[in-house]
Amino acid sequence: MIDPKWLRTDPDRIRRSQAARGESVGLVDELVTADSARRTHIAAFEGLRAEQKTIGKSVAKASGDEKAHLLAQTKQLSVDVKAAQAAADEADSRFNELMLQVGNLVLDGVPEGGEDDGVVLETIGSPRDFAAEGFEPRDHLELGEALGAIDMERGAKISGSRFYVLTGVGALLELALLNLAITKATEWGFTPMIPPALVKPSAMEGTGFLGQAAQDVYHLPAEDLYLVGTSEVALAAYHSGEILDAETLPRQYVAYSPCFRKEAGSYGKDTRGIFRVHWFDKVEMFVHCRPEDAEAWHERLLGFEKEFLQALEIPFQVLDVAAGDLGLSAARKYDCYAWLPTQQRYREVTSTSNCTQFQARRLGIRYRGDAGTEPVATLNGTLCAMTRIIIMLLENHQQADGSVSVPEALRPWLGGRETLVPLA
Repeated sequence: MIDPKWLRTDPDRIRRSQAARGESVGLVDELVTADSARRTHIAAFEGLRAEQKTIGKSVAKASGDEKAHLLAQTKQLSVDVKAAQAAADEADSRFNELMLQVGNLVLDGVPEGGEDDGVVLETIGSPRDFAAEGFEPRDHLELGEALGAIDMERGAKISGSRFYVLTGVGALLELALLNLAITKATEWGFTPMIPPALVKPSAMEGTGFLGQAAQDVYHLPAEDLYLVGTSEVALAAYHSGEILDAETLPRQYVAYSPCFRKEAGSYGKDTRGIFRVHWFDKVEMFVHCRPEDAEAWHERLLGFEKEFLQALEIPFQVLDVAAGDLGLSAARKYDCYAWLPTQQRYREVTSTSNCTQFQARRLGIRYRGDAGTEPVATLNGTLCAMTRIIIMLLENHQQADGSVSVPEALRPWLGGRETLVPLA
């Protein structure tokens, strides 16, 4: 959540951020009122409690009528204290309820607008001219089925629509991508992790996925656990409630995990193949660092994502995501969009977000420095969302005969093979 002090010192800053996100500005006024009420009720409770303690000490020394009078006072104070505590608790609960609805403060320089208003920062690589090569590119599903790599029909039979099975070279391709991604991340200083894909409500709420994103989350009511849509949730909550030594920062983690998303609101979109599915595997980077280092780490995570895509020889663009398209926790986000030949456009394959101290404040993750303790900053970055990267590899590296060239960086993890060949 945001720092409550901004409500008292610069509420207009929060209003500007809410407006940039396209969210309620009136919520800030409600919060200012709720904060004032909360502090008033807490002060009243503490005053009565102090008076109760003072009279309690006097009772032990008093006698006769004075003692009877003091005892009568203590009885009334006990009632008043209980009522004041209830009022303070109610005001605090209302304040926290409203605070959880406010998005992170958008950083200066983030583009204005919504989903279609992201700014292209750079274009890396050039799309192939298939017409010049003399053939029409096939889409990833046609290629994947010919290679014996993707089975949508049996995926739907097992689990329903938007599920799939990777078979043969499809499964080997994911494992190759996993090995390449983890190897690179380890070289960059990340600690590999395999965290749970089921998390408690506190972890999901703490990372900001039970607000505007709740409709996209799978919930198991009997156990009150959630299936994660990204291992960012587990990696953020890994240090929840902890105080980290400043000398141990940054903490860099990279996780491989299944991810589950309802894809609410996507009816009719990307229904063919494995671009938009309910389950996929992903390699995710996560950083806990000092707040002053967060922006530099954001650029670094973007650099890692770019290096990975370049190693796979996939053309892509980098977008600075507009404020209205940011998730609740992100103060700034960069997306990488890879070229999809059969759609003749760039599609999202990675993202990296600077969440500043927003998630850490909700999860109680602090670090101890020279000036005491304060929340760390957290950042996340997708290194490899398997299904989308497999799509880009198949379509961008396909040949006229239906085979697919393997980028040199992946060959060591595929037994040295240079080409994936269609089944006979």
